[in-house]
Amino acid sequence: MIQEVYRRYEDYKKTDSLWYDETPNHWQTGRVKDFVVFNTTIKTPINFDENSLVEFVPMTNVDDELGKIKEFNFVPLKEVSSGYTKFRNGDVIFAKITPCMENGNSAIVAGLKHNICFGSTEFMVFRASRKLTNKYLRYFLHNELFRRNAEPFMKGTAGQKRIGSHYMAIHFFSLPPIPEQKSIADYLDTKTTQIDKKVHLLTQKSAHYSKLKQSLINETVTRGLDKTVPMKDSGIEWIGDIPEHWGVSAITNITSTISIKNHPKEELLSVYRDYGVIIKSMRDDNHNKAGANLSNYKLVEAGYLVINKMKAWQGSLGVSEFRGIVSPAYITCKTDKKIVERSYLHHLLRCRNYINEYNRLSYGVRVDQWDMRYDDFKYVPVLLPPKKEQKSIADYLDDKTAKIDTIVKTINTQIEHLKELRKTLINDVVTGQIKVI
Repeated sequence: MIQEVYRRYEDYKKTDSLWYDETPNHWQTGRVKDFVVFNTTIKTPINFDENSLVEFVPMTNVDDELGKIKEFNFVPLKEVSSGYTKFRNGDVIFAKITPCMENGNSAIVAGLKHNICFGSTEFMVFRASRKLTNKYLRYFLHNELFRRNAEPFMKGTAGQKRIGSHYMAIHFFSLPPIPEQKSIADYLDTKTTQIDKKVHLLTQKSAHYSKLKQSLINETVTRGLDKTVPMKDSGIEWIGDIPEHWGVSAITNITSTISIKNHPKEELLSVYRDYGVIIKSMRDDNHNKAGANLSNYKLVEAGYLVINKMKAWQGSLGVSEFRGIVSPAYITCKTDKKIVERSYLHHLLRCRNYINEYNRLSYGVRVDQWDMRYDDFKYVPVLLPPKKEQKSIADYLDDKTAKIDTIVKTINTQIEHLKELRKTLINDVVTGQIKVI
């Protein structure tokens, strides 16, 4: 992307804002409450009865990036007439609860058939005054720095914190004239759409390479490297044919569970769906917090198979390259290196055919808490080429997947750069730090 050169306004004045020091001299300043009406009262049409279908918006129906409602649900009026938030066309809805507030869940309401809609009680409703356009207001509320500075003022217990309308009302707000607001909103519409299209294309590209990696692994660990060898029926419906000279065993014949504890000073490890076993501190996107007392955590040696039994159906397992400790909820197994090359086993057990089988073996009340027991897992069949061939397969896949991972990492870095550019652009434009008209 070619770096655009931005201009500044000629004159600025000091602000009372917590997150930007100056604003263009000709912009009007005040508090949010001076320019919007909060949580306005809306009357239900008199021709509606309790069974009339009305439009309803749960939090999940808000596209926080595009600032639109993705779709409206239709429910009987009697189900939502009491205790839900009401809004109409032109209003701006804003999520007040964590983590939706931090994620910028907000949208302009449009397209209502009867000019009334019901939504989650976690929406705060803003109605712009004559001095303010709703598109400009929505960009202001979506501004990451505005939301970040609101976080310390949220109240409630962890996971259920909310920002109050009082804070929103008294928050400093600088406002350009209406024509300038419209120009700014149009500019941001154009620029964010351009960025979003590039992000979408790069995301598709990343997904393509990820699928290519899975296909490569699946094909190689079940068919081998030599496509000319005779094949035979594996006897396993979800595997199909395998090379004639390969054997078939079971997890129980090449692994044994082990649980060694009281090593709290060892490196803390974690299991990632995309990578297998990694050192937890190497990534900052793992939000699972370790307990204060690590004495109960299980010791893992390099070569151990580690399984997150609650997420095995997603692919959260792998053979560790590291010594360390893992959650006591994980299954840890020694592997028999005389029978199986550990890197080969790592690729085999993480291929798509096997993950589908873990999905079949996992069960529970909630999907995100499905559990796979070792007593079921231990009978999962293991394909066993000769040891030399296992190593050749592992070396081949290590090389090919590392190259694909590098490509995906580069693409994802580009995506993150574009997302940061989008955030910075919105912030700088709605606070008047750069001039775009």
